[in-house]
Amino acid sequence: MTQPFTDPLTEYGGPDWLLAKRRESLDLFNQLEVPNESVEAWKYTRVDVDFGELRPHPKRERVTDTSALPKSVQKRLNSTDVGAYLVLDGPDVVYATELPQELREKGVIFTDLKTAAEQHADLVQRYLYSVVPAEVPDDTTIAAPGTTPSKSPDPSEGKFSALAAALWTNGAFVYVPRGVEVELPLGSFRVMSEAGTYTATRTLVVAEENSQVTFIDEQDSEELPGTYAIGAVELVVKAGARLRYVSVQNWGKGVTHIQRQRGDVERDATLNSLVVTMGGTLSRTEMQSYLRGPGSDSEMLALYFASGDQHFDHYTLQHHAAPHAHSDLLYKGVNADQSVGVFSGMIKVDLGAQKTDAYQKHRTLMLSSEAQNFSVPQLEINANDVRCSHGSTTGPVNPEALFFLRSRGIRQELAEKMLVTAFLEDVLSRVPLASVVKYIEGIIAEKVGAA
Repeated sequence: MTQPFTDPLTEYGGPDWLLAKRRESLDLFNQLEVPNESVEAWKYTRVDVDFGELRPHPKRERVTDTSALPKSVQKRLNSTDVGAYLVLDGPDVVYATELPQELREKGVIFTDLKTAAEQHADLVQRYLYSVVPAEVPDDTTIAAPGTTPSKSPDPSEGKFSALAAALWTNGAFVYVPRGVEVELPLGSFRVMSEAGTYTATRTLVVAEENSQVTFIDEQDSEELPGTYAIGAVELVVKAGARLRYVSVQNWGKGVTHIQRQRGDVERDATLNSLVVTMGGTLSRTEMQSYLRGPGSDSEMLALYFASGDQHFDHYTLQHHAAPHAHSDLLYKGVNADQSVGVFSGMIKVDLGAQKTDAYQKHRTLMLSSEAQNFSVPQLEINANDVRCSHGSTTGPVNPEALFFLRSRGIRQELAEKMLVTAFLEDVLSRVPLASVVKYIEGIIAEKVGAA
């Protein structure tokens, strides 16, 4: 087995505690195998990678204006309504705007994670790795921030999490103090610009008690053969807080995207998340909510459109650890050409989590007889007073609806586009972010036109 990462990691900088955690994670990474079909969670997805052949994404210099950024990012920045944002090209922040003074005076922090580890060391040390540790598998109970998980890991599932924990170069850090509401969204735009490289990023969002914030995490690039984007997203939602997290993945062809996102939701807190998967050649996204406190609520939305030879894998977990909690998952996807879609979703209810209210729906529209879709909805219920349901459907465009549109003089191609757009609109209608919805609808229109 290859063990390519053997350097002391000193080039990454940061405090001693962070360097020690990187080394611990690197040691674990070098011990573990790449997960394959023998691991249930990776049954339909195989990542063929020789880590020894990878090289890190080169460093980039900061620019003074947006005209030096990729055109796709410029277009997004001109149409977005975020209050502040930063742009990362590979490992480096290449452009950033300043948080409004009003929010800074209230104690809100928004910066890149590398800077935060130096300037806000106490906060970062308290929360970093608390929700997505390197070694915790998907079905392990999450420990409270700053403590140790109660179960031993399944070593077959931690390879990429260990890589993200050891080699993250940068990312975004958001901290919202108790009782503060951030009205405009904050955003991070991640790009890559060199093929045959890898980059590892990390996002940490902390919403203290009764606070409110929206964070938009976008990823975009041109065609980049043999490129890997590894990521981890930690969402800490304290009692009574409301956090909305949006991830839009639109990497270019040739990119392999692997990201684990997990939210830790306390009493009477709400986490609304949306994952949009449109780009890359292979994408594996893990979207998980841990409902720690009574009255906690998680809405998990996602949509994807796979075409060509794209392979999209979504792995979800709604983990109910407390009574009187609610979760609702709605995934909708489209498979065209020779693409492959995978959905594996689990609702897990712990012993004592009575009055759980949990729902899971996965719907797939097949535009080609050569496309494949694998759907595995699951329930694990350890309480006797719950309402839980799950379901999955996969099928072609409704021939009656298509006939209806054709009978009104609408040509076949346009009729199919209308039905696909309407099918996915069910998810977008639940997202109260107009500029993000408009951007996603534009990507869908392009994908439908190419299908």
